[in-house]
Amino acid sequence: MRIQILGPLFVEHEDQPHDIGSAKSRTILAMLSLGVGLPVTVDQLVDELWPDSATGNARNALQANIVRLRKRLSQITGESGDQIVRTTSIGYVLALPSEAIDAQRFLTTAEQGSRAVGTDPVRAAELLGTALRMWRGPALLDVVGGPRCRGGATSLDERRLAAREDLIAAKLATGAERVVVSELRQLVTEHPEREKFSEQLMLALYRSGRQAEAVDTFHYARRWLDTELGLAPGRGLSQLYHRILNHDHVLG
Repeated sequence: MRIQILGPLFVEHEDQPHDIGSAKSRTILAMLSLGVGLPVTVDQLVDELWPDSATGNARNALQANIVRLRKRLSQITGESGDQIVRTTSIGYVLALPSEAIDAQRFLTTAEQGSRAVGTDPVRAAELLGTALRMWRGPALLDVVGGPRCRGGATSLDERRLAAREDLIAAKLATGAERVVVSELRQLVTEHPEREKFSEQLMLALYRSGRQAEAVDTFHYARRWLDTELGLAPGRGLSQLYHRILNHDHVLG
């Protein structure tokens, strides 16, 4: 059994996708999946599901939803739900290996790829591409959770963007400047706050013989940072701009 949370949440068993059921069941499974193998306390689950409810009533409701989730997992897998979602002294734990969760596989593969960017960019691009293809949309897309689910989703989405930065860095290191220009233009438009994408677009344009467009990209980033955040461009963006103006040989 595998649990997919990089997009809408569902359970995969024998290569078949299965909906987990109610919104509460999805939230509980999301909480357990974010910390797979680690106990999630009753209080944490109650706070996530019913932040404004009386503790006693919410605890009873949690137990009922755990029973419902276990039953659904048993229907999907043919195994005992009690053995998948186990009771601990403080709460519940998802008794699955970390690789059963797509988010964990993504994090492991992306980290391997990121470490290889400087030494083996071709291999890095393969690993990072594999990691990014695991995504089907924003993390926990259909989970209506509280702060822990939102925080977990935000952290995963942030790591996804970092992996895209690393993938583009690997491609730039292999001479694929022209290939990444279109993708980088979209990323700069969608995430103007991430100066790294602007830097990468400037470098790709410069190496493609499009110095004027590279300079325009800097000024677009500078204006956006000033207007929206009241900030000046960071050191990396500013240094790259001056190197482009001076045709610095280190840019390739």
